[in-house]
Amino acid sequence: MAITKKQEERALSADEKELVGMSAVRASRSLTDAELTRLVKRLRTKRDRAKTVAERQRREMRGKASARGASPAKDDDGSQLKLMILSAALIRLDNETGRRAAAKAKETMVASAKKALALKEKAKPAKARSKTASKAATGGLRGKARIAVEKHVPGSVRGSVRKQGARAQAKRDAR
Repeated sequence: MAITKKQEERALSADEKELVGMSAVRASRSLTDAELTRLVKRLRTKRDRAKTVAERQRREMRGKASARGASPAKDDDGSQLKLMILSAALIRLDNETGRRAAAKAKETMVASAKKALALKEKAKPAKARSKTASKAATGGLRGKARIAVEKHVPGSVRGSVRKQGARAQAKRDAR
């Protein structure tokens, strides 16, 4: 059910109207992070108070609690309406907070990726960085440069070296 402006005017106090007005999408986007945090906190306390009053009035109507005023509450429609309005405003502010957090996370991720790319480019050898490098210099592997490793074991003897290591390990394990 949509809540009209007239119903909002009737259900909310002046302070609550101001808070709900600031929770509108355009108004909340113009707030700073600190102001948004303060607004969420104030709105949450107002919503919690409205929830408590509505619960108390429902208990009075059922006869489960004694009356707080001169007579027990006859209905809680106004309190329920106030609770719905404040909850909707709080949801809007939570969405804005989430949107800002997602934007900040994306910004951080992009900065981190740029930093990693710069470090990767810096670590490449000078021959690989040149655009005119021949296939022989890059190794012909999709633009990736071959890196010379000291004590490199050629493929022709790799199996026998591996077997030799396995025999030595078996000998140690048998002790």
